[in-house]
Amino acid sequence: MLSVLIPTYNYNIVTLVNNLHQQLSALAFNFEIIVLDDASTTYTGENSVINNLSHSTYTILKKNIGRSAIRNHLAKIAKYDTLLFLDADTKLISQVFIKNYIDALNKDTQIIYGGILYKENPNHNQTLRWAYGRKREALPLKKRLKQPHLRFLTLNFLIKKSVFEHISFNESIPNQRHEDTLFAMDAKTHHIKVDHIDNPVLHIGLESNSVFFKKSLESIDALKLFINEGLLEAKHTKLSYNVELIKKYKLSGIISFIYTVLNKRMQKNLHSENPNLIFFDFYRVGYYLQNN
Repeated sequence: MLSVLIPTYNYNIVTLVNNLHQQLSALAFNFEIIVLDDASTTYTGENSVINNLSHSTYTILKKNIGRSAIRNHLAKIAKYDTLLFLDADTKLISQVFIKNYIDALNKDTQIIYGGILYKENPNHNQTLRWAYGRKREALPLKKRLKQPHLRFLTLNFLIKKSVFEHISFNESIPNQRHEDTLFAMDAKTHHIKVDHIDNPVLHIGLESNSVFFKKSLESIDALKLFINEGLLEAKHTKLSYNVELIKKYKLSGIISFIYTVLNKRMQKNLHSENPNLIFFDFYRVGYYLQNN
């Protein structure tokens, strides 16, 4: 009845899989857990014990294929009609996590997103990713329901296999994020409903401030590429929407000037233990404008 699909890369997922297996085994339906490793160089020995669990497999790919392609491959090899995707760097916080998804299923189900939470106290060098996640991603159910497609993330979602066959992940894009945005907007274009429930996982794989900062700029480059190629519209993300407003009111020059003057000061803050998300937002807008 349920295929649990987990892509992983250089991450120990034994605890996550054990917890999933325990919950699934306690329920009276058929299941499988498929873990695909995207050509990792570490933790492969530890993760191989997954193959000792019933209805569970851990397979290492010979070459790295990226986040979009590995999810598509997982969906293709899954044998059941309901797919549950989880990222490797998540942790179950509910003893009835699987049951919550099963209870939410009905004949009209197409996609269900469960949500995300972050731990209370991050490491001192992971504060930027933590602050961004807590304020921008870990949204309560009521707020997510107001914009069901825009508030969708791919780290914890259930989808019918028949739906996935119509809106698979775009494998032609750079491996630089926003694949979840493209996936959600594709669903919206095809009139596929995204339901939301209160069934979050804990995001535990936080990048360091420097790594997240670098990835954020790469993600802006990808976003501009997607908009220029017509894959996304500016209104689909808050960043690109704000940039369009700035251009409309002819404020690009003053924003770019302030960005240049405060660049080093903002970077210092964003790499500190107490990053300011206002600086982060402004820095990304300035970067978008200067590299447009």
